[in-house]
Amino acid sequence: MPGPPVARRTGPCYRRSPAVSGSTILLAVNEVLPGSVLDEQLELICAHLAESGHEVVRAGTDEDALALVQTRAELTAALVSWDMCDADGVLERPAEVVLRAVQARFANLPVFLVSTAASVDDLPLWVSEVVCGYVWLLEDTASFIAGRIGVAARRYQDELLPPFFRELRRFDDTHEYSWHTPAHAGGVAFLKSSVGRVLFDYYGERLFRTDLSISVGELGSLFEHTGPIGDAERNAARIFGADLTYFVLHGDSTSDRIAIHASVATDELVLVDRNCHKAIYHGLTLTGGRPAYLVPTRNGYGLMGPIPPHALTRDAITELLQRNPLSVDAADPAPVYAVVTNSTYDGLCYDAVRLAELLGASVPRIHLDEAWFAYARFHPLYARRYGMAVDAESVPDELRPTVLTTQSTHKLLAALSQSAMVHVKNSPRSPVDHRQFNETFMMHATTSPLYPMIAGLDVAAAMMDGPGGTWLADEAITEAIRFRQAVARISRRIESAGDRPGWFFGTWQPEQVTDPGTGQSYAFADAPLDLLRTEPACWSLEPGAEWHGFAGLESGYCLLDPIKVSITCPGTNAVGVQSDTGIPAKILTAYLETRRIVVEKTDAYTCLVLFSMGITKGKWGTLIDGLLDFKSLYDSGAALGEVLPALAREFPARYAGLTLRDLCDQMHRQLRDSELMPLLEDAFTHPPRPEFTPAQTYQRLLRAGTEPVRLAELANRTVATQVVTTPPGIPVLMPGENPGEKDAPILRYLRALEDFDRNFPGFPSETHGVTRDSMATTGSRAYDERRTEDPLTRGAHSDPLPAAARPARMRLPTPGPADAVGRAQTLLGLVATGPSAGRSG
Repeated sequence: MPGPPVARRTGPCYRRSPAVSGSTILLAVNEVLPGSVLDEQLELICAHLAESGHEVVRAGTDEDALALVQTRAELTAALVSWDMCDADGVLERPAEVVLRAVQARFANLPVFLVSTAASVDDLPLWVSEVVCGYVWLLEDTASFIAGRIGVAARRYQDELLPPFFRELRRFDDTHEYSWHTPAHAGGVAFLKSSVGRVLFDYYGERLFRTDLSISVGELGSLFEHTGPIGDAERNAARIFGADLTYFVLHGDSTSDRIAIHASVATDELVLVDRNCHKAIYHGLTLTGGRPAYLVPTRNGYGLMGPIPPHALTRDAITELLQRNPLSVDAADPAPVYAVVTNSTYDGLCYDAVRLAELLGASVPRIHLDEAWFAYARFHPLYARRYGMAVDAESVPDELRPTVLTTQSTHKLLAALSQSAMVHVKNSPRSPVDHRQFNETFMMHATTSPLYPMIAGLDVAAAMMDGPGGTWLADEAITEAIRFRQAVARISRRIESAGDRPGWFFGTWQPEQVTDPGTGQSYAFADAPLDLLRTEPACWSLEPGAEWHGFAGLESGYCLLDPIKVSITCPGTNAVGVQSDTGIPAKILTAYLETRRIVVEKTDAYTCLVLFSMGITKGKWGTLIDGLLDFKSLYDSGAALGEVLPALAREFPARYAGLTLRDLCDQMHRQLRDSELMPLLEDAFTHPPRPEFTPAQTYQRLLRAGTEPVRLAELANRTVATQVVTTPPGIPVLMPGENPGEKDAPILRYLRALEDFDRNFPGFPSETHGVTRDSMATTGSRAYDERRTEDPLTRGAHSDPLPAAARPARMRLPTPGPADAVGRAQTLLGLVATGPSAGRSG
């Protein structure tokens, strides 16, 4: 009769039956003589495990075992020989290295140590903390050994799942009929249509089966924070170090609005980082809060730096509020709330504890917008750099403000788009009351949440729990550093080779780093990887250091995040010294896009790339290849039509006959001669005067109290909508602000952008809050300024706008045909309102 089924071995793997989903067991045991007793026993163990539905992967050396530990996240158990071989023959106990790697990556992974009677007595004490049992291969039957391992693997799988996702899977496994919304009923409705069937097949049945209604009570309530949903939020709060955590399904923008809406009442004063997301302004519009803006620094690349610490002292805040026109007749002379972006879009992160100490002297509650920084708690490099680090141990209760952080979980953790969280760390000074906060939460939430999104948030938090979270963050940091060092080494090689032009791209970081433990200094390209990935001092923006170009800093106050990599192009430097030749970053990123490489953000001479948890060496290697190819095309005088063929076809009259170098030279001269970089600095560090609050301005916008105005006519008008330019991607004009006279910094900067857009079609400045006229447009409609009725008298606020002041929106023109380039000047404009008037009340 045939014996028990034997697993089919493919290389080092034994393929599982479908009985267990996603279970892989590592067998790290020395290769033994084929046909020997040990070989037969191992084969039987593997066969029994495969029969039970587990995949078995084998490693005969420590090198193979380490590779599998690093790359196989689906491991559910491991069998490791204490006497395993070292591939290089230099380690006395290679098994220790493997066990340390398991301990560093997996929390509670069941590990069985294959041992001999002689070796047990010699085991280090820490080994018992890693292993869950011992195996003597020839003292028990293969089926019994496999059974012990299989049970441990299943138990690990069951305990691995976080609260909501576990219950969602259990509910899905019951295969209940759906008598509730959504109407597709587990996807069945899609199967009744040809196009619906295509959608169903594309995404798979499970997505639709888990798209459920809030009528499914056993999964809990997002509004009431009960059941598995509530358990998942409380689990996330534990993982992120919060007192309260709320899952938000409409992105960090909604999280920002919730936090402000729950904290600020009408006419209360709010300290607002000028480097803020537009959602912060929306929150002020909803609440009627009155902003006083905190102005960050800026360097020669145009990168936005931190708010200097001297600007956050109690005396500085008092002076700021005294100068602020919106402080007049505020509900309280003291601010109730402060909002700071951490980290900045360019990867600069504050010492959050120091920030809380400074701002806590002026406000009882601070809000750190950590949209791009949700991973910070999970790596020691970012100690003290994130909002939830502000606790009773770091700041005394009588000085400590309550801290709210809003995080866009999907941006740099593993969650579905629009998934976000709000975390709260309460202090006695202004604690967040859950019941009151939840009223605001429900205003912004939906009664039809997408359950796969909730599961994604639940899993995203669980992925960061324990050593696994540190491992994931460390991997991203490590790959970012490797990329940075690779660029620096290539640049050095090119410069020293002497057989080609000596320029190359760079990455923004210190040129030299020092090991604080030994005092030894290194060129960044040569610094030990372990030093760069573990020592915050290597990334600190120390006062006066030229590499960063920011003034007014304290030691340790600000840190450059390694995973946010700014690629620098020739043309300028961090302190604003411009060169005769340059390569504007817009041209580089346009070329990279032809290679299907899309960067996160492009400024005048820098572009930002993110090293998230999805990074691989192949991915960043492709980017380096693109940079090298661009250099080759530039140096060889390649025709523009060869480098950017779509651009040359779309604008033949403008770009005919140009080489890549010609275009770079022309654009660099435009940026230099127009003084765009100094204008950028001036415009962003000298905000316009506010005439009205965002809420007052919005009421005028609703009640037909605005008119479109061209840029040439914007002087001394009050802007009705937020204007955001890229570069640098933050607001230059807030609603209710008056940009001032025609030669005011902000208007000169916007006119410089206008000239740039007109001269370089195909490279438009990205400006939100602005519409572009076509070449055929001769004007735009303005609202009747002769009205006597003030629309704000019907609004929500009792402080009406003067009838003469009409907030406005902005417009910029769409470049016309190539033969019409240069004729758009009178068409480019910003929408504003009537002449400035003093604020009443």
